[in-house]
Amino acid sequence: MLSQPQHLQRMSTLVQKHSAETAQEAELILRVKSGEHDLFYQLIQPYEGRVFATAMAILRNEADAEDTAQDSILKAFRHISQFRGEAKFSTWLLQITINEARMRKRRMTIRNMESINEIDEDGDYRPREFADWREIPSESLERKEVRNALIAALNTLEEKYRSVFVMRDIQHLSIEETSKVLDITQASVKTRLLRARLMLRDLLSPGLNGQWTSKLAFAKGVKPWE
Repeated sequence: MLSQPQHLQRMSTLVQKHSAETAQEAELILRVKSGEHDLFYQLIQPYEGRVFATAMAILRNEADAEDTAQDSILKAFRHISQFRGEAKFSTWLLQITINEARMRKRRMTIRNMESINEIDEDGDYRPREFADWREIPSESLERKEVRNALIAALNTLEEKYRSVFVMRDIQHLSIEETSKVLDITQASVKTRLLRARLMLRDLLSPGLNGQWTSKLAFAKGVKPWE
């Protein structure tokens, strides 16, 4: 256990590191705005996983999420001059992703309604699924079963609950950041997150073979869509 001086030193180091990263990002944004477009990938790279996860939380289809992630990044590049720094760059980027994903979902819904009478019941069926979670070498088959059960449970939640859960418990965004990205109040973030956790608990209980153990940790150890 760290002593108080060690804890303070560690906190100071983390703050300095965060400040340095923020300054570096601000410089990259200015250089990209000034015409050094080749630096955009360096700017966007740390957030690619978040962009994909955000699109996936809404669309629940890997191919659609990948297309939306690419469209969102391209749109961010085209409109980088409009970024004023009033919010974090990551927040601005995820807001773009949310909008792009919702527009794609609306277009898909309209197409499905228009073609509802033209469905070929003998055609190939491709179930919607989340992208694979990154493997941890020491994980056992039981962990994979738990992980798959969680993915299946997440798929049953309404978008408003699933999105908050992904932002908070998987991507580890703060309540304030989640509120800005989803354009809802912080109180709504807290309420929806609690509701999502309770629904997942009910869906997953009593778990595989009648028990869960401590391996089901939403925000620790398992990091999907990094």
